[in-house]
Amino acid sequence: MANNNNTAERSSTIACIDGSKFNAAVCDYAVWLSKALNSPFKALHAIEHAATASAADLTGALGLGAQETLLAELSEIEQQRNKLEIEKGRQMLAAAKQRAIDLGVSSPEVLQRHGALTETLIELEYESRVVVVGIRGQQNEENGNHLGAQLETLVRTIQRPIFVVNREYVEPKAAMIAYDGSSCSEKALDMVAKSPMFDNIPVHIVYVAKQKGEGEDLIDTAKHTLMAAGRKVYAGVLEGDPATALCQYQELHNIDLTVMGAFSHHRLRDFVFGSFTAKMLLNTKVPLLLLR
Repeated sequence: MANNNNTAERSSTIACIDGSKFNAAVCDYAVWLSKALNSPFKALHAIEHAATASAADLTGALGLGAQETLLAELSEIEQQRNKLEIEKGRQMLAAAKQRAIDLGVSSPEVLQRHGALTETLIELEYESRVVVVGIRGQQNEENGNHLGAQLETLVRTIQRPIFVVNREYVEPKAAMIAYDGSSCSEKALDMVAKSPMFDNIPVHIVYVAKQKGEGEDLIDTAKHTLMAAGRKVYAGVLEGDPATALCQYQELHNIDLTVMGAFSHHRLRDFVFGSFTAKMLLNTKVPLLLLR
């Protein structure tokens, strides 16, 4: 997400709108990112068609004439459902567009697509700079003990940064990098060093050690990398369970945004969506910017 090539500069900040309670915050964070990155704002609504029972399941015990009548009725119901979903999506996109305009975006775009959100984002990947999504969709928004059904699939699949929204919008005033020296956390370090998103935000870089004395040299080197890029930097080495320690640090230091790899450290290298990532998503109270 560094502002260092024309392709990146033309790429859009994509706000995924789905009707959940996170819609407004997704839109607001996308506006903030769009301004910070000088990236076009685009609101996206994907119409996912729910699977229906097969005709054999529904009509197997009926006579031929009754089957034909029932299938025609089911087809009409499905068409009406699709029309309603399209119209509902259009209204949500119109609201997102107006919200973006009210927040100072000059030419926001909207896009409605049929199909799964992940498939749609794959198609849009090369014109996306960052994807903004709520932590849970409309169907699962009240279930705080689980992640959204699509979020894991998105993190596994999409190669662009994913900004996960889990609360009402608060303009980020302090950011934290969950750093462990892995290739993913090095990518996060490089992005924070170069991205205009962090030009005016102090950055905390934090390492969670397995044992006392571990990580001091590693975190010191990373700190100097950020300082050389002109960042205001705070560094710390913690101990304990990584997710717990990092979430406690967030609260203690009023962190508004955490940047981390979508999988982390050698013990999780075989898992694209490791338990550490899941724990952070479930327990953190601030948005996460996930990098692959």
